[in-house]
Amino acid sequence: MSLELTINGAIKTAMLAKQEAELRALRAIKAAVLLAKTADGANGELTEADEVKLLQKLAKQRKDSLEIFRQQNRADLAQKEEEELVVIEKFLPKQLDEAELRGLIAGYIAQVGASSPADMGKVMGVATKELAGKADGKLVSTIVKELLAK
Repeated sequence: MSLELTINGAIKTAMLAKQEAELRALRAIKAAVLLAKTADGANGELTEADEVKLLQKLAKQRKDSLEIFRQQNRADLAQKEEEELVVIEKFLPKQLDEAELRGLIAGYIAQVGASSPADMGKVMGVATKELAGKADGKLVSTIVKELLAK
C-alpha cells in the first residue's frame, strides 16, 4: 500500500480518536506527499525510495526545530515538534543502531580498500547507497571519519 493511502487511513483514525498531535503530523506528511507528486518534473507518483526520502526530510526538519526550540527554552514548541517526530518515525523503516552501523561501515571500508581519511569519499559513496533510509547520514559520516582516523 502506498504511503498516501496509509496516511489517509491514519488521518481518519486520528480524527475519530481526536488525537490532535498525531493528526497534525499526518496532515504535514500528506501535504509533503502532495507537493512532491505535483512538483515540476514529477510524474504524479512516488516510488518507495522517494517516500522514504520524504519522510526522512520531514523527520530531520522536526529534529532540527526541536534542537533550536530547546536551546531557546521554548518547551511548548519543542513538545509539538517531538510529538510530530514520533508520528513521522512510525512510517520510516527501522533505523540501524550505532553498533550495527559500525560493523557495516567497517565492512564497506574493507570492501573499497580505504586506509586513510583521504578515502572517505569512496566509503561514503558505498555507505550512503547501501544504508539509504536505514541510518542518519550525519551519523554515518561521523562513524566513517572515526574509523578511518584509526
